[in-house]
Amino acid sequence: MKNIKVLLVDDEEEFVTSLSERIKMRELGSEVALNGEKALQIVKDQVPDVMILDLKMPGIDGMEVLRRVKKAYPEVEVIILTGHGSEKDEEEARRLGAFDYLQKPVDIDNLVQRIKHAYKNRIENSLSGAEFAKAGEFEKARDIMDDKEEK
Repeated sequence: MKNIKVLLVDDEEEFVTSLSERIKMRELGSEVALNGEKALQIVKDQVPDVMILDLKMPGIDGMEVLRRVKKAYPEVEVIILTGHGSEKDEEEARRLGAFDYLQKPVDIDNLVQRIKHAYKNRIENSLSGAEFAKAGEFEKARDIMDDKEEK
């Protein structure tokens, strides 16, 4: 699971930069977007496996990013990580397809476990490693085949 591509989306630059460094230390790939517009551009250019998404951001907020990403790229697993969410926000996020909903502050080891679980869910929901291989994503195809051999 070393090659998981994680996109962190949060307008709090110091927080998201620190989180990115901590995720990289745990051998996960990490890219940062400081707003919804940048996040959507990154997803369009290079689809991540898992997105960690804040809800409250200026411009395009997290809920709208979630809506657009799940519509265009339903295979991307999205974990909401917010400090300002409500039960209503959680219900809406899950209705839109969020994989998980977490409150800040979050324990980094718990977050990494959730990321790995989301990635595993993405793999299991894809039809086969052949689809990733056809798309040129050979590392992911290898992960799928390795997971199947372990079972």
